[in-house]
Amino acid sequence: MAEILIFPVGGVDDSITEFLALSLPETLKLPCKVSDSTISLEGAYDIVREQYYSTKLLERLLLHRAGADTKLLGVASVDLFIPPLSFVFGEAQFNNPAAIISIHRLHQRFYGLPEDASLLYHRCEKEAIHELGHCFGLIHCRDFRCVMYLSYSVEDIDLKSNGFCEKCHAVLRKKL
Repeated sequence: MAEILIFPVGGVDDSITEFLALSLPETLKLPCKVSDSTISLEGAYDIVREQYYSTKLLERLLLHRAGADTKLLGVASVDLFIPPLSFVFGEAQFNNPAAIISIHRLHQRFYGLPEDASLLYHRCEKEAIHELGHCFGLIHCRDFRCVMYLSYSVEDIDLKSNGFCEKCHAVLRKKL
């Protein structure tokens, strides 16, 4: 049976992973649970960039694959990058089992603003659904309200919904 396993990466707060375990099934219609295992950050840090290479963390995440229908979601507390981009909110393997998101730039405090837990949780949910959408074979959407819209900033994340447009939803239903 298809399911989503969430893995904490780098000391992410349990409240975030627990929230995602409760909220993701509402949109993706799949059971979701937090793994007892954690993903180590060792070897993924780039000293020059002062960030973590998300592809290396995805490789480590794949070592925990349980079954053919299992999707793996890493939730990192640290800042992630993929060359040549300056940062990423997340990375996923297209039509494959693993995805990772970073909550680092989803915090209001990153932008010098007062923390807002509710906003943080909603941003995490949208990014998790977006990256898992790629795992199910969805590409970026042109509809800025669709969760599969490419986010260049947190403002883009805030504008989109946590759901799929009709076109993306139809593609997803064929995959599930």
